[in-house]
Amino acid sequence: MLVRFFLDLRAAGVPVALNELLLLLEALQAGVARPSALQFYHLARACLVKDERYYDRFDLVFTRSFAGAELTVGQLLAQVPAQWLEHAMARFLSEEEKRRVQALGGWQKLLDTLRERLAEQQGRHSGGNKWIGTGGTSPFGSHGFNPEGIRMGGEGGQRRAVKVWEERAFRNLDDAVELGTRNLKLALRRLRRFAREGAADQLDLPGTIEATARRAGLLDLRLVPQRRNAVKVLLFLDVGGSMDEHVRVCEQLFSAARSEFQHLHYFYFHNCIYERLWQDSQRRAASRIDTTTLLRTYGRAYRVVVVGDASMSPYEITQPGGSIEHWNAEAGAVWLQRLCAAFPHLVWLNPAPTRQWEYGQSIQLVRELLGGRMFPLTLAGLDQAIAALRRAAVTPLAPPPPPAATPVTSAGDSSAP
Repeated sequence: MLVRFFLDLRAAGVPVALNELLLLLEALQAGVARPSALQFYHLARACLVKDERYYDRFDLVFTRSFAGAELTVGQLLAQVPAQWLEHAMARFLSEEEKRRVQALGGWQKLLDTLRERLAEQQGRHSGGNKWIGTGGTSPFGSHGFNPEGIRMGGEGGQRRAVKVWEERAFRNLDDAVELGTRNLKLALRRLRRFAREGAADQLDLPGTIEATARRAGLLDLRLVPQRRNAVKVLLFLDVGGSMDEHVRVCEQLFSAARSEFQHLHYFYFHNCIYERLWQDSQRRAASRIDTTTLLRTYGRAYRVVVVGDASMSPYEITQPGGSIEHWNAEAGAVWLQRLCAAFPHLVWLNPAPTRQWEYGQSIQLVRELLGGRMFPLTLAGLDQAIAALRRAAVTPLAPPPPPAATPVTSAGDSSAP
């Protein structure tokens, strides 16, 4: 609205510049004017008009742009969509009320109760504590509060869902991001190991000089293969959900890694690594790769970097079928153990603040499974991770079982338990 007001002023001949509009925005953010049309009028005129000759033009444009902007409370509520009010119900539970809300009592109890609700429920519900609906404290639905629930039919807000019943698509990371990647590039360069590979097509100037001198001045050209970074890296990226808060820093890391490592392969997952991964975060069938195939394709010489906040339901790590969006035949812990066994040089970079780690049960589980090789996604944490990748390999806590032959559902399926 303010941009349109700014353009209308310029079209009316008021000489207003962009820096004056920015000044108005800063004043509004600082709370210089209270939510009153009169105070906003005086503030806008003081910021945007520098000559009294243009007051009349400003008044005409202001009236045309903000006519009817002051609404009564009743008029304002009448224009608010009903679903907004329903979603707001869950946000006004007091801390005491939240503490009184109890989980159903475990993974199997949650699934059994959901089957009962699906069989019994006949209509739409909102704000309750039992049926599938919106708001309230029911463990089934969306926009509500429950320590452990299954999100259905809407976006989440509390991040406590242990399973999500919907198809989900996430945005690809942008490898063209350069703002702030310089320090990440400098840190990643410490992992480089150069070797000469390929055909001998590069002039070896010191060798040529030495060979020519040995032949009494008769030119003797010496060629060597190109010097390349021989480090091979596998990058696993968690996308969607709570990782949306960390997209920017993950894009910077992704961009830096793409420019620093020639032998870089990257894959996407959500929350935890299971029996399949994707080479595109849209996670279509064409970009899917079985994790077992990946483990057999890439050798132990690869350095593996997993990027994710490890914030999920503990069931996603410990239980078969615990994945938030599909029915996995084996627990996430099994696949993490296999990953550690196949790639001894592995680290996990966590973009979540370290002060939150001790309160996340899933974070503690992942750290234990990886033998403590989780580091914060900061420059200091990246230095520690690179040092760990350069050291001798670490043995995982327990030997993983062989992969199961149980068929899995297709990507995006969210079958009912």
